[in-house]
Amino acid sequence: MPRLPHLNISDLSTKQMNFVESITKGKRGKNRTTKDFIHEDGSLKGPFNAWLYSSEIGQRAQKLGEALRFDSAIPATLREAAILSVAVYWKSQYEWWAHARIAIENGLPEAVIDAIKRGVSPPETEPGINAVTVFVRETLHKKHVSDDTFNAALEYLGERGIVDLTMLIGYYCLVSASLNIFQVPLPNGAKVPFVD
Repeated sequence: MPRLPHLNISDLSTKQMNFVESITKGKRGKNRTTKDFIHEDGSLKGPFNAWLYSSEIGQRAQKLGEALRFDSAIPATLREAAILSVAVYWKSQYEWWAHARIAIENGLPEAVIDAIKRGVSPPETEPGINAVTVFVRETLHKKHVSDDTFNAALEYLGERGIVDLTMLIGYYCLVSASLNIFQVPLPNGAKVPFVD
């Protein structure tokens, strides 16, 4: 059960509705339907229902996420490999469920997704996959990265890309923490990704 009651979008303040519209009508909403963001009960999916409780800060957070997903220097497959690596660290059920689907849509092979989930080096299906996943793992487990790890990621991403990757790790830690702390459930019928 989620820890915060679902807020129905028909009962929101103007600031909260601005938040909803920036999600559904912004870059996240391109090629998506309302059902991708809003439950049948009229509440937002994912971390966004919780963020509505602090809609001004939630708006800023979701805008950062939008920029990291749609305007960063990280290629889509490498971005999704990084996001999934964060989801594994947090054992964030919802985050993994959501981004495993997005990763497939963006061309990340299932063999890579499976390896990331198991915490092993994924097959190098494209240059940079291992560099990015090692960078994320070291960042989260060691709280820094070695020179070799930094330079390997820098080779594939460039200076802007490695800054974007570092911010992406922080953002998806926020998302995963929100999902875990507020106990956002998987959709009905979804397979639980992480079983203790």
